Amino acid sequence: MKIICIGRNYTEHINELENEKPTDPVVFLKPDTSILLKKQPFFIPDFSDDVHYEVEILVKINKIGKYIDRKFAHKYYDEIGLGIDFTARDVQSQLKEKGLPWEKAKSFDGSAVVGKWLPVSEIKDVNAIEFSLKKNEKIVQLGNTSHMLWKIDELIEYVSKYFTLKIGDIIFTGTPAGVGKVVANDKLKGFIEDKELFSITVK
Repeated sequence: MKIICIGRNYTEHINELENEKPTDPVVFLKPDTSILLKKQPFFIPDFSDDVHYEVEILVKINKIGKYIDRKFAHKYYDEIGLGIDFTARDVQSQLKEKGLPWEKAKSFDGSAVVGKWLPVSEIKDVNAIEFSLKKNEKIVQLGNTSHMLWKIDELIEYVSKYFTLKIGDIIFTGTPAGVGKVVANDKLKGFIEDKELFSITVK
């Protein structure tokens, strides 16, 4: 399986990082080794002093597809989840200055938290999902998929032009504003509405 990530999909997050608003979705990949193992803490890598959390709605692909039309995209997933795209911001900044790819900052081991999955049938509207991240019991990120520049079905249409989607592939759909640094002993909990989908400790 592969992890397909979307960057710059919420205007307020684009503004907080002083990035340029894209005309197309920004796409990058994480390998399967980036998935944080269940019940394991997240260890801050020794190559970074500035790792940030980025909470995101996840979509799990349930059948093979290529060049998927937007109107059929909903048939390619039946589970929605929540996760974190951990980012070594200092490393990313250095790479961006040189015009280099982001993978060292985004795709290292343990950089992808994948929480529990919810059936789409339990979600009233995938284009109006409220989600949040708590750090040490304080809400630090609050988002709603209604604020996405590109909605879930649009992303599936776009991404499937370039990559064949396979069963088990995961799409990270982008993060809202409020990203920030983690330090040892932080506790992070992610919620879709009032349902807790993950809880991790930082080491």
